[in-house]
Amino acid sequence: MFGAGGGTSSYREVEDTDLIVLWGSNARETHPIFFHHVLKAVHKGARLYAVDPRRTSSAEWADSWLGLDVGSDIALANAMAREIIAAGLENREFIERATVDFDAYKAKVESYTLEYAERETGVPAEAIRELAHSFATAPRAMICWTLGITEHHNAVDNVLALISLVLLTGHVGRYGSGVNPLRGQNNVQGGGDMGALPDRLPGFQHVENDLLRAKFDQAWGVSIPPTRGWHLSGMFDAMERRDLTAVYCIGENPVQSEADQHRAIRLLEGLDMLVVQDLFLTRTAELADVVLPATAAWAEGEGTVTNSERRVQRVRKAVDPPAGARDDLEIIFDLAKRMGIDWGESAAERVWDEVRSLSPVHAGMTYRRLEELGGIQWPCYDETHPGELFLHSRLWEDPVPGNRVPFMPVDHDPPVDKLTDEYPIRLTTGRRLDSYNTGVQTAGYTSPLRRGESLDVSPEDAESYGLAEGERVRVLSRRGQVEVPIRVDPSLRPGLTFMTLHFQDDVATNLLTIDATDPKSGTAEFKATAIRIEKLAAPIPA
Repeated sequence: MFGAGGGTSSYREVEDTDLIVLWGSNARETHPIFFHHVLKAVHKGARLYAVDPRRTSSAEWADSWLGLDVGSDIALANAMAREIIAAGLENREFIERATVDFDAYKAKVESYTLEYAERETGVPAEAIRELAHSFATAPRAMICWTLGITEHHNAVDNVLALISLVLLTGHVGRYGSGVNPLRGQNNVQGGGDMGALPDRLPGFQHVENDLLRAKFDQAWGVSIPPTRGWHLSGMFDAMERRDLTAVYCIGENPVQSEADQHRAIRLLEGLDMLVVQDLFLTRTAELADVVLPATAAWAEGEGTVTNSERRVQRVRKAVDPPAGARDDLEIIFDLAKRMGIDWGESAAERVWDEVRSLSPVHAGMTYRRLEELGGIQWPCYDETHPGELFLHSRLWEDPVPGNRVPFMPVDHDPPVDKLTDEYPIRLTTGRRLDSYNTGVQTAGYTSPLRRGESLDVSPEDAESYGLAEGERVRVLSRRGQVEVPIRVDPSLRPGLTFMTLHFQDDVATNLLTIDATDPKSGTAEFKATAIRIEKLAAPIPA
């Protein structure tokens, strides 16, 4: 909606804002550095609201926890919007100056009464009303979200619903106000910035824009296809159609990270060629025709990373890689040479300078300036520009230069995997502080916090199902089953369970999850699986 694929605000602003909504984000465990800034804000008097199905460790710091049912985020957001409009708390001046399509949005949310939202979300109407009024009347406010919003079959619509709330209240384009998707992995923001998206070139320049694409054609000496490519889920669909028969997989473990493990293995095994470039011999690499051992970029190579506040920072080599491992750039340059194109020296700074020459938002970020300033936030248009602390200040100019921002009306759409008498329990997934994704980078190291995989259940469900702490049970979904020990977790409400994907070699959680995907982003609905729990027969005494 805003035309830039990054969070609007800086970490400094988080500390100075008046109200923070953590929506679908357990930032204390999954983004602990960011959460330090949240705590500074709380200690300075900011109000914190946590919107999450679980009463997470982040929610323990909140003034109010809105424990909504999984997949009901749009119903809650639309009800907040209706309440704000009904109370006359919308920022009418900002709406008229900076936005379009408000009337259509107002008409859409009209049916989302507080009573309807309470039925759909499980959140008391008064709690919804309080958050709506507090958010609308706060001098400065921001919404921060993570995978609790985006790992759904309607992920993009969830995000649009949250963005519309800041448009409604004018909480964007100003210091201390904004919308911030928190990036859960090192340099995931930088990957998107560099064009690791199916429809973008470096600097978020659209591949289908002839003028933008032409400068890359000229610089690279090739004709870039003028149509968008496939996102990750689209790639697997293309494998199924046999439109995609060869895959070069760099730093990804889809066997253990895709939502349907059986399908992922079947399709990867059916490729004509699979090349995997990675730090470790992952489960995906075990299927590969060729494995290219790579270095740990954060310690064994030179380059840059970009964090959630759009800050580009230098990475410096600290140690030599083990024998046989090579830097990612070196591998790619060598492959190009073997294919008949000599790109010259594979120096990180040389590649970065090429990026700066083609991406206007990175143009002023020389290595020298990155080092002197401790990193720079994009956009940074020239070598005198300090970088933008926050985005979209143009929306407060009169008249607004460029396009105004559209409201995007969306409707509540419940999870695909329905709860039934056969599968009556909701499983949601997430991360823990001590581990990382599929465990490739963390499982080989000990941690006093690590306890292995478990099916976390509420005390009420443990009692009603007769489950004991540590008891192994069978968990079944419509796609598969696993055996896992029980852990009783008082942060969960009855009917809601929790697992991670951190210990896939022991418990393959993605045998249970559903690969229903968002058509726009390709993100699978990891957050909403229907399951049942079966007790295992007691072993026969010897």
